[in-house]
Amino acid sequence: MIAELVSSALGLALYLNTLSADFCYDDSRAIKTNQDLLPETPWTHIFYNDFWGTLLTHSGSHKSYRPLCTLSFRLNHAIGGLNPWSYHLANVLLHAAVTGVFTSFSKILLGDGYWTFMAGLMFASHPIHTEAVAGIVGRADVGASLFFLLSLLCYMKHCSTRGYSARTWGWFLGTGLCAGCSMLWKEQGVTVLAVSAVYDVFVFHRLKMKQILPTIYKRKHLSLFLSISLLTFWGTSLLGARLYWMGNKPPSFSNSDNPAADSDSLLARTLTFFYLPTKNLWLLLCPDTLSFDWSMDAVPLLKTVCDWRNLHTVAFYVGLLLLAYYGLKSPSVERECNGKFVTNGKQNANGHSCHSDVEYRNSEIKPSFASKVENGIKNNASQRTQLPSTENIVVLSLSLLIIPFVPATNLFFYVGFVIAERVLYIPSMGFCLLITVGARALYVKVQKRFLKSLIFYATATLIVFYGLKTAIRNGDWQNEEMLYRSGIKVNPAKAWGNLGNVLKSQSKISEAESAYRNALYYRSNMADMLYNLGLLLQENSRFAEALHYYKLAIGSRPTLASAYLNTGIILMNQGKTEEARRTFLKCSEIPDENLKDPHAHKSSVTSCLYNLGKLYHEQGHYKDALSVYKEAIQKMPRQFAPQSLYNMMGEAYMRLSKLPEAEHWYMESLRSKTDHIPAHLTYGKLLALTGRKSEAEKFFLKAIELDPTKGNCYMHYGQFLLEEARLIEAAEMAKKAAELDSTEFDVVFSAAHMLRQASLNEAAEKYYDLAARLRPNYPAALMNLGAILHLNGRLQKAEANYLRALQLKPDDVITQSNLRKLWNIMEKQGLKTSKT
Repeated sequence: MIAELVSSALGLALYLNTLSADFCYDDSRAIKTNQDLLPETPWTHIFYNDFWGTLLTHSGSHKSYRPLCTLSFRLNHAIGGLNPWSYHLANVLLHAAVTGVFTSFSKILLGDGYWTFMAGLMFASHPIHTEAVAGIVGRADVGASLFFLLSLLCYMKHCSTRGYSARTWGWFLGTGLCAGCSMLWKEQGVTVLAVSAVYDVFVFHRLKMKQILPTIYKRKHLSLFLSISLLTFWGTSLLGARLYWMGNKPPSFSNSDNPAADSDSLLARTLTFFYLPTKNLWLLLCPDTLSFDWSMDAVPLLKTVCDWRNLHTVAFYVGLLLLAYYGLKSPSVERECNGKFVTNGKQNANGHSCHSDVEYRNSEIKPSFASKVENGIKNNASQRTQLPSTENIVVLSLSLLIIPFVPATNLFFYVGFVIAERVLYIPSMGFCLLITVGARALYVKVQKRFLKSLIFYATATLIVFYGLKTAIRNGDWQNEEMLYRSGIKVNPAKAWGNLGNVLKSQSKISEAESAYRNALYYRSNMADMLYNLGLLLQENSRFAEALHYYKLAIGSRPTLASAYLNTGIILMNQGKTEEARRTFLKCSEIPDENLKDPHAHKSSVTSCLYNLGKLYHEQGHYKDALSVYKEAIQKMPRQFAPQSLYNMMGEAYMRLSKLPEAEHWYMESLRSKTDHIPAHLTYGKLLALTGRKSEAEKFFLKAIELDPTKGNCYMHYGQFLLEEARLIEAAEMAKKAAELDSTEFDVVFSAAHMLRQASLNEAAEKYYDLAARLRPNYPAALMNLGAILHLNGRLQKAEANYLRALQLKPDDVITQSNLRKLWNIMEKQGLKTSKT
């Protein structure tokens, strides 16, 4: 028990500094934007959606079905909202629990001594676990590992009680249930059933390869055959149910996720896929270089047989075969005595082997799994059972190392990654056992005390180095900036791109732009990076450059709806309404099939339709606007905030004089977001129009209360006061509005109108002049400035503004009429006019 507690404590201590870490990398999509975590979402949705919140049967789903992990995230969300501390705490506690259970498992194989302690400490400290523990989405791997071990332990109990106790099938039931739970944490958890079969055949029953077929043929060990058959049936059932639940279709991934899978060269695919397990083993053995992401070109393809990395592949598979041969070879001396095999002169009792003389003296004896007393009757099973031999543990270690990794090998289906460190969490158990049992075998074999000490301290030193690396790597996971900077040398394109997003959020605009350009230097066709750079340029009013990058992003990924959306907005603001209309329409027609994030896509499509409706609205095509708004409501995803869309629906009905419908949509807007300021203002205007003046004033005042710094609120309230002939109050509201939003043309222009209507012409002139400077090429602004200058007696300035307005809009009847009146006055006063 001490070994378990100490190992768990180390696992806990090494990751305590991650409790202060922020959400990183994939955490955002799995947690911050996952609707399945919200209390208003029925919890049953978790069992129909994938890990990222997308419907599992959707063509763009990742097919990652991990409902128990998502359920744990939902519990975290219910307790602490989006505070990352509680999420990290749950991960660290789970890792400590897995470490403790793994140490107990090691004790069954290695005995109650310091080698068990070594195995537990090595697992607790291994740096490959940092992504799984420090990264919150890695909880899927940690949770799956816990139930993986519990399932394996239940099966070992089943083996040891089989034939002696009726409880043996209770342990088998526990095996099946825990295996199912492990799979519901993460897909690879189901592989525990295969590992259990390996344990039963090669460890518990100590069968060698050449003994398996004769055993089946002679119908020996029927209980073994029954157990293996049940394991096979249950595993097949789980996999069948899993495949059915995800729509009987494999997921689709982009080229950047797994470049080898997309390669046209069979040779390149074959060589690369054979090499990748070698690279994964190296990460386990020497985790010096770790990265948050190994996609894209992080591991270059092996395109020829001359690539020197093929030597690593050959060495890896030769070593693997030698280890397998060592564990599965038949003993040099073997005979049968009284129905039981005797190896090297030692009898194999109850499926457990004997060690060599030296090894036996140095190994520990453990109590048998089987209960010694059943229903008051003493069991005749052996009171003590010898530990498995080194060969047995090697076989089990290899199965733990290899079998859970098989789903990631692209052998049965392509996966969405090149290397994923968190996928190695379960295989690392086999690795830690393999290293420990290897060190123990050397320790037993050598005779000199110096060499024994050297082996022991070398193993201890390895654990210390692993612990130091883990502590250092945890520092990289403290925040996204450090994490992405640490990944630049492995995956520069992805790391620079993600770092750009972080720097942008910190308002380090020039550094963010540089990061995006660095990412595009390494991989020029990344649609997301092209879009992000375009967005950065757009937000800094560099619209021509932004349009260029949006078009490149669309060229790289024609289904990128957000790029169409922002292109349309820029074009609309530039007055290119027809081009903007075509862009919005094209965006609205893009289907969400085979898209990685259909929710985000639907949000962008809805926003496109919203902006298209606004475009129609500004052009006076209110019926067309209503039709588009209705389509947007039909297409909008669950997470889309609809208040602005509902408010514009009300505005369109208002312009069509359909006041009951307008009021309905204004109320819907306020219901969806009670503090939505535009809806307070528009609903206030409707109430004023329908004679409910006191109610209207309350809504205007509420809007000001919600945001006292927003000039638009004062402007609308001022207009209401003006209509109520409360001229002094209206003038004050107009001035307040223009002072607060002095760069907003609509607010300044409207304030000037109100001041003019309140006969405060000098103040009106000031704000008309400001409006004309904000939009120097807007005819209405120049005409109104000319008109107020005309009224204030500044005739020559008035003439200049009238003429400029007519240059921009030559057929404007009002401006022509005002100019003629002005010329008449100027001629009477003897002033020179432009026509003379």
